[in-house]
Amino acid sequence: MQYAPVVVALPIADRPTSYRFYSEGLGLEVVGEPAEDGVPEPLQYALNDGLRIMLVPTGGFGWVIGGREVAGRGQSECLVSLPAATPAEVDEVVGRARAAGAEVVVEPGPQPWGYTGTFADPDGHLWTVLAEAH
Repeated sequence: MQYAPVVVALPIADRPTSYRFYSEGLGLEVVGEPAEDGVPEPLQYALNDGLRIMLVPTGGFGWVIGGREVAGRGQSECLVSLPAATPAEVDEVVGRARAAGAEVVVEPGPQPWGYTGTFADPDGHLWTVLAEAH
């Protein structure tokens, strides 16, 4: 059995803030037409043909997970990794995220597995950008 696209849902505090960050800051393509507030509902981004990120307000996220506690900002159980072709592309993506308000938690640089940098989005979700070592 195959599932496409796979959707990863992340809790967020503020739809307009997340919309601006992911659309303008990261340059991701939003899926769907804007609702009355100008932000698509549900708020989803296509990372590629098989993967989407869906950003769900914290209250709704708590409802979807059956009343379990939503992790607080800065508590990460998931790391989303974006591939990059070159170290310069890693620097560019992390720089764009920083300019859009991301907290860079690991500055871009060489690691044994490649060239990588990691940032936290406005809700504290961690994203790493990786150009693999060849």
